[in-house]
Amino acid sequence: MPLIDVFNGDADGLCALHQLRLDDPTDSILVTGPKREIGLLKRVEARAGDRVTVLDVALSKNREALDRILEAGAHVRYFDHHQPGDIPEHPRFEPHIDTDANVCTSLLVNRYLQGRHLPWAVAAAFGDNLADAARQAAISLNLTPDRLAQLQSLGECLNYNGYGETLDDLFYDPAELYRQVRPFADPFAFIAESSAYRTLLAGYQEDMARALAVDAVDARAAGRIFMLPAEKWARRISGVFGNRLAVESPAQAHAVLTARPDGGYVVSVRAPLQTKSGADELCSQFDTGGGRKGAAGINHLPESEAGRFIARFFEVFN
Repeated sequence: MPLIDVFNGDADGLCALHQLRLDDPTDSILVTGPKREIGLLKRVEARAGDRVTVLDVALSKNREALDRILEAGAHVRYFDHHQPGDIPEHPRFEPHIDTDANVCTSLLVNRYLQGRHLPWAVAAAFGDNLADAARQAAISLNLTPDRLAQLQSLGECLNYNGYGETLDDLFYDPAELYRQVRPFADPFAFIAESSAYRTLLAGYQEDMARALAVDAVDARAAGRIFMLPAEKWARRISGVFGNRLAVESPAQAHAVLTARPDGGYVVSVRAPLQTKSGADELCSQFDTGGGRKGAAGINHLPESEAGRFIARFFEVFN
């Protein structure tokens, strides 16, 4: 029976899979892509008896493909924290879905595994900009501040690698990055020994410096809006830049509009960290938009819709 692992290409999806495969070290078919490739189940060709695990992929955006996979006779185990829509009831469907704003998929997997690979879940929570939840989860690890900061950097770097229009924008195909991570049960060993980590850290620092030099195009008490150019560095940094802005000003909402090479924008929205709500409400009002309460996005916002988006942004977060 083939095993198929479907995972979001960001830190949360990758670390969720890593925890599961540390616990059950079995080879599988990997299905993933850049973070914003949300329709991953469309690429899954499953047959009766196959076992499919889905990690950090919104059910609402993959329901038709999920139904097809179940009808084919496959078993599906599903871990996620995005708004799911209607959750199917099926004898071969095992959902682990929690949309609480302080939960990410890796924390759900950590709960499922009863904390057996907790440091990786902590790194993922940091990468998903859930710093408070990460620190809370890490209490039992008794880490020094320096070690906790290392897990935060790891999560941010793994997350950074997931952003881009295509795989060509990324330093690593997420499937290859997972293979680089897979031999390491200890995240601190990966940090110390992996050339992939050093590559991502250098890229993250360089791209973030460029983003921090950009001024907001609209700044009000409720939030700030930034626009980045149609360049690789901007596409890579867009999401983690939004996370950085949210941390720096937790009472404000933030939107980062990154110009697409073919016109329009990719949008990353971060709700105020003090409330962690409203991002999905805003983005779901636009075609190709979706996400969760604290963080959401729009894959393609036409230039003609930018004005409406900005107006709705300040209405939702006012």
